[in-house]
Amino acid sequence: MLCFGTVLHIRPRILDVVAHGSGENADRLADMTSGNSLQHKRVRKSPGERRQEILDAAVRLISERGYNGTSVQDVADAVGVTKQGVLRYFPSKDNLLAAVYHENYNTFGSVEDFMASGLPGSVPDDFRLPAYLRFLVHCNSTRPMLVQLFSILQVESFNPAHPLHDEFANRRDSIWQYYSTYNWNLPSEFTSFEEIRPTLRHALEIMDGVQLRWLRGPAIDLCDEWADLEPAIFPSPIWDGYR
Repeated sequence: MLCFGTVLHIRPRILDVVAHGSGENADRLADMTSGNSLQHKRVRKSPGERRQEILDAAVRLISERGYNGTSVQDVADAVGVTKQGVLRYFPSKDNLLAAVYHENYNTFGSVEDFMASGLPGSVPDDFRLPAYLRFLVHCNSTRPMLVQLFSILQVESFNPAHPLHDEFANRRDSIWQYYSTYNWNLPSEFTSFEEIRPTLRHALEIMDGVQLRWLRGPAIDLCDEWADLEPAIFPSPIWDGYR
C-alpha cells in the first residue's frame, strides 16, 4: 500500500521526466499527457443537438425524480455542460419543464397521427373514437418513460404552486375541446358529440389507471389490458360497428 508521503515523492519525478527527460519513457508520458487533454476536450454540438440532448436528460431525470426533485444543475451534470449552458436554451426551470411536457409527451399519438396511420377507423368518412383511443394506448405502450413522466407530473401538480397546476386542472376540458373539433362516426343513439362526453371522460380515467398498473409491475401488456376493458367502455350493441 502506498502512503501519502510516497505519492508526494513520485509525482515530481514524473513531471520532471515529462519536462526534461528523453527516451521512450519521456515520449510515452508526454503522449499520455496529450491524450488526457484530448479526452477532456468538450465536443462541439449544434444548438439543435444540444437543446434536444438537454430535453432528453430532463425527461429522464424528471420521470425518475419528479420536477421538485430535479434541479437545473442535475440536468446540466447529466449532459456534461454548465448550469448556464442549460439556461442558455431554457431561461428557467419552469421553461424547461414546459418544453419537456409540450414538446415530448403531448406531441406523440395525436389525432393527426392517427389520421395519417391508415388504420381502420382513421379515414374521414369512418372516423371512430374507440379506434383512436386504441391507437393512443398502443403509442403509449412504446414510451414508458414519457408515460411515467406524465404520471409523476400529474400527481405533483396537485400543488397549486406547481408550474403545471393549471395545465392539469384544465386538461379534461382541453382534451374535450380538442377531440370535439373532429367529425367522429358515432352510433345513432347519440345526436351530438356532447353526449359522448361522459364516455370519453371515463375512458381517459380508466386509461390513466391502467397505465399506472402497467408501470408498476408485475408486467402486463398495456394493449391487451385495454382490449379487455374496451367492451365495457364502448358496450354492445350500441357501439357494434363503431369501434
